[in-house]
Amino acid sequence: MDLLDWHRGRLSSRRLAVLLKHLPRDSAVARDLHGETAEWSVTDYLLATAVDQLAESNWMFATVNQDEDAEPLEYPVPVSRPGKENLDPSPAADSGTAEGPSPAELTHLFS
Repeated sequence: MDLLDWHRGRLSSRRLAVLLKHLPRDSAVARDLHGETAEWSVTDYLLATAVDQLAESNWMFATVNQDEDAEPLEYPVPVSRPGKENLDPSPAADSGTAEGPSPAELTHLFS
């Protein structure tokens, strides 16, 4: 398909918009518009969250079951996600939830 057909009148604006909207996630247009986040699917975000929660759970278990005189264990570092800089991972720094995109961000990304 030649995009010049739009200028020639052989391709409607509606058809061009549909073609652009349904480009693959790894297309150059999607990467240019959304950066690294275009390469991450909902599954990738869910897996990163699951890994973070498992690491936090293991940290809590090890912390509770260590000797009282032992050095405190380092809090696990969350999996880095595109478009977000990792914040201080200590429990005092966050509310215990893994950093990730908000539902509104995910809806915008995949709509």
